Amino acid sequence: MSIPNEALQKLVQEIETQAITAQREINVVKAAIASKQRDIRMLELTSTEVKQLSKDTKVYEGVGKMFMLAPTNNVQTRLASETAELKSDISSLNKKLHYLETTHKNSREHIDQIFKSSGR
Repeated sequence: MSIPNEALQKLVQEIETQAITAQREINVVKAAIASKQRDIRMLELTSTEVKQLSKDTKVYEGVGKMFMLAPTNNVQTRLASETAELKSDISSLNKKLHYLETTHKNSREHIDQIFKSSGR
C-alpha cells in the first residue's frame, strides 16, 4: 500500500514546517539564555563590588529617573534574588531548548524516512 503523492507532499510540507518553526524557536531560546547569562554575570560582578565596600559607604540604587540611598544589605539581597530568578529562568529555558532540539531532530528523521520509503 502506497500513499498518494499529493498526501505525501502535504505530509512532508507539514513536517518541514514543524522543523523550521522548531529551528527558529531554538535560535530565540539560545539568544534568551545568552542574554540571561550576561545579566547573571553583571549581577555577580556588581555583588562582588558591593561586598568589597566598607559598611559606611553610601550605596544608591536607580529608581526610574532618580537614585535612592539603599543599605548595602538590601542591595546584596536584591542582587542575590535577581540572580536566583535568572538561574531559574535559564533552567526552564534549557528544558525548552532540549524539547525543541528533540522536535527538530525527530522532524528531520521523519522527512528522511519518508524519502527513503518512497524511493525518491
